[in-house]
Amino acid sequence: MKKIFLLLSLLVANVTMHAQDASATTAENAIKVKDTVKEGWKTKGNFSLLFNQSNFNNWIAGGENNLSGNVSINYDFNYKKQDWTWDNKVLASYGLIQSKNAPYEKKTDDRFEFNSIVGKKAFGQWYYSFFLNFRTQFTKGYMYDKDLNGVEYRVPYTNIFSPAYLTFGPGMLWEKSENFKINISPATSKLTFVDAALTLPDEKYFGVKQGNSVRYELGFYSSVYYKVNLMTNVSAENTLNLYSNYLEDPQNVDIDYSLAVVMRINRYLSTNVLFQAIYDDNAFRGLQTREIFGLGVNFGF
Repeated sequence: MKKIFLLLSLLVANVTMHAQDASATTAENAIKVKDTVKEGWKTKGNFSLLFNQSNFNNWIAGGENNLSGNVSINYDFNYKKQDWTWDNKVLASYGLIQSKNAPYEKKTDDRFEFNSIVGKKAFGQWYYSFFLNFRTQFTKGYMYDKDLNGVEYRVPYTNIFSPAYLTFGPGMLWEKSENFKINISPATSKLTFVDAALTLPDEKYFGVKQGNSVRYELGFYSSVYYKVNLMTNVSAENTLNLYSNYLEDPQNVDIDYSLAVVMRINRYLSTNVLFQAIYDDNAFRGLQTREIFGLGVNFGF
C-alpha cells in the first residue's frame, strides 16, 4: 500500500512539475508574442461577387428565366497602441434579380453598416469601451401587390436613410481574441431616422410617429462577435446584437443575428452562405429572415 502511495505521489509530483514548466513556457511565449505585436493600423478586406442565371426552353416541369447578382464588401481597419484599441468594420452589400415575366427587377440584398468600438485596457481581458453602430440601405424598397386585373404594381416603402439607425453608448468590452469579443453597454442611445413623408397615418413607421422624422430610445445593448474555422478553408463568422428600450416595452428585445460561412475553393473562388434573422417589432411584428447562397468571386485587400 505504501509503495502504491509513494508511486502515486511521485507521479503527481512529476505531472505538477511538467505543468508548471508548461505554464512558465506558455507565459514566456505569451510575453514574446505580446512584445512582437505591431502597433498602429491594421487593415484587411474582402470583395465578393455572387452570380446566378437560370434559363428554360420548352421545359415541361416549368420555370422562369431569371438573372441575379450580389456584390458585397467586408472591410476592417483596426488600430492598437499600448492599452488602447480601436476596431472598425464596414459591411456593404447589394443584389438584384430580374425575372423574364416580372415587370420590375427586385432587390435580393441592400445593406450598409458601419461598426466602431474604442477600448481602454481596464483589467485582465476587460476594456472600458465606447461603441457606435450605423445602419441603412442604398436605394428605395417597395411593397408589391396586384390590382383587380392581376397586374403587379409597387409602392415605395423605404429609401436611403429611411430608415437609418444610429446606436451608441459607453460600456465594457471583453476580448478573448480578435475572433471572440463581447461588448455590454447598459446606457445606449438609439436614434431612428425616417423620411417624414413616408410615415403612416394609422400606425408608427419603424416606430416613428406620423409627421416626425426621428425617434429616440435609451436602453441596454449587447453585442457578440465570434469567428471560427470549422475546417480547412471553411470559416464561419457570427454576429449577434441585442437591444432593449427602457422607455417603451423593455420586454420586447430587438434581435439581429447574422451568420456568414465562406468555403474557399481557391484564392479567388468560394462558396458563400449568408443568413440573417431580425426581430424588431417597430419595423415588423414578426421574424425577418434572409438567406443568400452562391458561388462567388473573391478578392482580398
